[in-house]
Amino acid sequence: MVLKLTLSFRGWSTVMQLCFKAMNRVQLLGRVGQDPIMRQVEGKNPVTIFSLATNEMWRTGDSEVGQGGDVSQKTTWHRISVFRPGLRDVTYQYVRKGSRIFVEGKIDYGEYTDKNNVRRQATTIIADNVIFLSDGSVREKV
Repeated sequence: MVLKLTLSFRGWSTVMQLCFKAMNRVQLLGRVGQDPIMRQVEGKNPVTIFSLATNEMWRTGDSEVGQGGDVSQKTTWHRISVFRPGLRDVTYQYVRKGSRIFVEGKIDYGEYTDKNNVRRQATTIIADNVIFLSDGSVREKV
């Protein structure tokens, strides 16, 4: 970003505030891959955890939209963690495998040691908001 240095003091302050801010936001729309589990490590708040699948579809080749060609699909799995007390409990109670949901939150990169004492990296979406779109009992047409 290029800044003009001829801004008034008030304008400079606003521009600088925008320049020094950072953003970590994720929005996902997909289907739940497993019933949520609730975990609690001693001395820490409980967390609801589940997996969410998002799909990406595209046509291959030189075909126009609606004009044949092969359709390819890629599924990406996301680990979702819900820490907020009210949201955590409602998510644990009502989200089920196959549910279609919208998740909003931030991405977190962390490390853990597995049962074989090997250090592993984990990417997790920390959910701030979960919107229930379907309960997974009926598969709607897409």
